[in-house]
Amino acid sequence: MTDADNDDPIGTLRRIRGSIDNIDAALIYLLAERFRCTKEVGRLKARHRMPPSDPAREQQQIARLRRLAEEADLDPDFAEKWFGFVVAEVIRHHEAAADAT
Repeated sequence: MTDADNDDPIGTLRRIRGSIDNIDAALIYLLAERFRCTKEVGRLKARHRMPPSDPAREQQQIARLRRLAEEADLDPDFAEKWFGFVVAEVIRHHEAAADAT
């Protein structure tokens, strides 16, 4: 904490929240790009009659993301939960692509 934080806690709060808002915006754009890529994967899998999910890859990714979370000082359980949520949505997209072919 700096002296400026003590002098203007409301200003400090606004500054920190501004950073959080910028991070949230970046995350949304990154997720959108990720889903553009996974939708392309889903179309490829559908064209070649591949299964919508790949449990072996998912397990590799979970292990990888847990390691990255630990390195980043983020709760690995949270990282795994987040990944599970994202993968469930990706599989839903892949199933929809398969149904459309």
